[in-house]
Amino acid sequence: MALNLSLVSPYLDKGADFASGANFAVAGATALDRAVLLQSGIMAPPASVPLSSQLDWFKAHLNATACPSLQDCAKKLAGALFLVGEIGGNDYNYGFLQGFRSIEAMKAYVPQVINAIMDVAKEVIELGATQIVIPGNFPIGCSPSYLSLFAASGDLDDRGCLRSYNAFAQHHNEQLQAAIDGLRKANTDVTVVYADYYGAFMHLLDHASLLGFEQGALLQACCGAGGAYNFNMNSMCGAPGTTTCADPARNVSWDGIHLTQQAYRAIALSLLMEGFAQPDDAVQEIWSC
Repeated sequence: MALNLSLVSPYLDKGADFASGANFAVAGATALDRAVLLQSGIMAPPASVPLSSQLDWFKAHLNATACPSLQDCAKKLAGALFLVGEIGGNDYNYGFLQGFRSIEAMKAYVPQVINAIMDVAKEVIELGATQIVIPGNFPIGCSPSYLSLFAASGDLDDRGCLRSYNAFAQHHNEQLQAAIDGLRKANTDVTVVYADYYGAFMHLLDHASLLGFEQGALLQACCGAGGAYNFNMNSMCGAPGTTTCADPARNVSWDGIHLTQQAYRAIALSLLMEGFAQPDDAVQEIWSC
């Protein structure tokens, strides 16, 4: 099996060719349904689509691609690679960045977010998936968006990242890995890979110069409205007055929230070649077969 992620077409593009796969992800998506977030006063943008809806799209896609029976679908899906996430970050972002909720308060959402991810993973396994990659969350304490809001607290580590918010991301990732271990034990015939986005991102920061990134702009957005981190929540990339750096390929962050294509490429290579996806032997088998 060969996978070319650049050919994975977005599902809502009705004219797309899905021969190489389908992408059900949506910008701003959450693991939890909107109603669950609203119960605690957390607002998701109108265009946000929860993970449960993406799963429904996947099922509709199976029905539309002529799987006459569950058995036929299972045969088709047995050779496919499923990437479930990275998801959950926006559930926390909306609480931290919009409501300025405390880290301890947001920890209450972690088990719910993990359960939502696991429910989808279990369901795609039931449908026939045999190879699944589930990524962890990035170190949000290194994000220009978080730094612009919370760096004044002085809670910075040697890299200049926010210790407490990175500890929160690690808490999520630890809970996720424990759940993945349980999923593996219950499905010994399925390969479930944990993609350590946190570790791969830190590896990028620690080897930034060797990877071609500008050392003095590692925690700054390429596209933004100035300030120490070139990020302004009220004047985000694309708004009047924002500017773009001369060479995005030398910046890690694109808009203060998302990474640049070059940063994503470096992280992807780290997952494949630097051991940031576990178990490592399973990763090599998936990509070499």
